[in-house]
Order: sequence, then C-alpha cells, then structure tokens
Amino acid sequence: MKTLSALQKDILALKKDKDVAILAHSYQTHDILEIADVTGDSFQLSVAASKLPQQTVILCGVRFMAETVKLLSPDKTVYLSHADAGCPMAEQMTREEIAAWRKDHPDHAVVAYINTTTALKTVCDVCVTSSSAVKIVERMPQKDILFIPDCNLGSFVKASCPEKNITLLQGGCPVHTAITAEEAKAAKAAHPNALLLCHPECLPDVSRQADFLGSTADIMRFVRESEHREFIIGTENAILDHLQYECPDKRFYPLSKRLICPDMKLTTLNDIYRILNGEGGEEIRLDADTSEKAKACIDRMLALG
Repeated sequence: MKTLSALQKDILALKKDKDVAILAHSYQTHDILEIADVTGDSFQLSVAASKLPQQTVILCGVRFMAETVKLLSPDKTVYLSHADAGCPMAEQMTREEIAAWRKDHPDHAVVAYINTTTALKTVCDVCVTSSSAVKIVERMPQKDILFIPDCNLGSFVKASCPEKNITLLQGGCPVHTAITAEEAKAAKAAHPNALLLCHPECLPDVSRQADFLGSTADIMRFVRESEHREFIIGTENAILDHLQYECPDKRFYPLSKRLICPDMKLTTLNDIYRILNGEGGEEIRLDADTSEKAKACIDRMLALG
C-alpha cells in the first residue's frame, strides 16, 4: 500500500504529465491542499480556474462549486472529485419553487448566494458571495429583494442594508446553523483571551457574539494580519487546522467539534489519483441554455461588485 507522501508524489507527477490543475476548497483536509494548484473559497476557485492554462481541472469540494467552475470555464473539462459531494444548503430550494415565488412577487429582485445550484441561479437576478453580499445588495437599484437560500447570511445583509426591503426564506447551512449561542458563550468563557471569528452562515445569536464576522477567506486573512495571539474559529474546523500550519506561533480553538462538513470530507487523495488515471470522479456537464442563464446571474455580480 502506498504511504501518504508517496501517493501525493504520484498525484503531483500525474497532474504534471497530464496537464491537469487541482482546485481545493479551504474546507478540504490539509493533505489535499498540499497537492492543489489553487486553494480558497468557492468563487475564488472558479475565477482562478478561468485563468489557468490547463484545459482540465479537478474541483475538490462540492457539486455547486464544480458547476460554477464550469460556468466560468465552459470550454474546459471539469471534474468533481467525489460524485456524492453535494451541499444541503445549495440544494434545499428548487428552481420551480423560486420561479413560483417570483410569479407571486413580480416587483422583487432575487439575490442568490453563490452556494446554490446552477439550475436555481437561472431564475435569480444576481449572485453574491459572503464577502460581497452587503456591497452588491446596497448597489442594486431595486428596493424589494428576496435573499436566498441562507436566512442567516440574509439576516446579516438585512441589518446592514436597512434601506432595502429584504425578504428571507427558511434556509441555511446545517453545519453552521447547528451551533448555538450557548456554545459560543461557553467557548468565549473557556478562552477569555481569544477573539471569536465567525462565518455569517452562523445563527444571528452566535454571530452577534463574534469579534469578527466574515467569509472563510476573510477569517484567514484577519488571523494572518492580526497581532492577537488566540482565536476561536467559528467555521468548518478544517480552517483551524490550516491556520495552525500557517501561524504556528498563534493558538486556535474550535467553536464546536461539530463544525465539520461531511460532504467536504468525502474527497480523499485516492479519489484524485483515480481521476488522474481515468477512473472515478464525475465530469460536470451543463446544457447551453442553463449555462447562459446562470452565468448572467454571476455576470451581474461582477458588474455590481
């Protein structure tokens, strides 16, 4: 059986020989980040992929992320590293449900978090990321807005944009929303010298206790630039692991041991190795009409952002 380091070396050799780029979301395990060409948040990966010279890319993350890579790089061959890696939040609202809602509320613009399926994006007006949501909603000409699917991120946007009439539906990330205000309070009591850094997908009662609220990339940037020495990490626990590698002189604590995304943890080095050998994974294919409509949603995000 190959040792971990030997398997990583084989992957690095294969991707070079076959001219394949590997993109890894920050929630992936550290052994996968070590063999990736690009790491980061979902939309960061999509933009980076469009600029890479390789015509074949493997997205180590979940399905909606691989679909977004394909939307921005339609001429490239895009593989999702594990066919079962979905996102409960991205999949909890359907195109038909939101199309029906729009029919009943024709004066509302629909803002979709990037964490949505390509099909759902086709009936939305603009996409946002967790770091760009407030800025984009502020710049939209419409006052009446439906924000989907995450009502926690939506609550943060609503509080930040009081001049807008923002409607929310019940949706969100089951991993982040499982964390309670009591857990946040207990973590701060256990580590009184640590700053609490939270993702806005957390419940409002958790987010209000945070010393900093931001996207995964924002949280990591904050830690790197901060002179503070101790941090409680209020997002997927992989981020805590990566920060310990990057900043060994600082101390990190999980907000909760339950902050683990099972879909993100499906991908292994063996999955990547098999794709490079022509086995496993799933090639992402999108029909032209769906791609055109969904990409228009992303194009408007770039124009407003």
